[in-house]
Amino acid sequence: MPRVPGRSAPARPPPARRRSGKCDCSARLVSLCPNFMVLLHHCKWSAKTARSCRMVFEAQVQILPLLLPLGDRVLLIRFADAFDVRANRRAIAAAALLAARPVPGVTEIVPNLVSVAVHYDPDRMSFAALSGEIALALERAGDDPAAAATHTIPIRYGGPHGPDLEDVAGQLGMAPGQFIAAHAKSRLRVLAIGFAPGFAYCGLHAPQLHIQRRTTVRPSVPAGSILFAAGQTAIAATPIRTGWSVIGHTDFANFDPARTPPTRLQPGDAIVFEAVS
Repeated sequence: MPRVPGRSAPARPPPARRRSGKCDCSARLVSLCPNFMVLLHHCKWSAKTARSCRMVFEAQVQILPLLLPLGDRVLLIRFADAFDVRANRRAIAAAALLAARPVPGVTEIVPNLVSVAVHYDPDRMSFAALSGEIALALERAGDDPAAAATHTIPIRYGGPHGPDLEDVAGQLGMAPGQFIAAHAKSRLRVLAIGFAPGFAYCGLHAPQLHIQRRTTVRPSVPAGSILFAAGQTAIAATPIRTGWSVIGHTDFANFDPARTPPTRLQPGDAIVFEAVS
């Protein structure tokens, strides 16, 4: 920094002190980023002079998710800012871990595409205390959820059940039959349940089956509609508005409010499609 005439030079920060052969770099980094866990694999010092030293380190950094308040009753565990397959798997695994090891005051755990919403009672647990409990729990969470169930979803493709099938096939340079065969061979996972009751996001398709959403929105499609866009297939469990392409219909009923849990599909479950007439 250039010196300003008439002002004294700014004080330089004291050099880091050596403690038991290790520096305090991890403490400094954590103080700057309290939401992050930093794993330092190597930290070496080489003294150049008696007055100063130089830190030479090789580090591998694992960034744990941001823990964010949503009002005073929800804590959001966010693994990424945009959709990412690894972040989705980590969110599902984290939700399963927290559900298996209940934290006092937590009332509901809802995994999303790249995050987990943790609902809690602020009279029983503060945000700060809950953040600490979750941070400790997440140190034990892996990247992959436990083995899940496999569901076969029968689909009637095209016709009145799938008015956008031919358009979708055309966008992909396929005949309708080719698209049906390719779609039915896809092996997907349930990425999340949300947006509407029982609405299941399933993905991801191979890149050659990716298209954009429609430019217009349908005011309503019936429950059981099979929707296709953005590398995913979605199963609508209730009537909804949608900008996704409608390629078919299934009799698979995913939502029943009288059932516990109310959805048959759960995040992480495997999906197999079967073309039926």
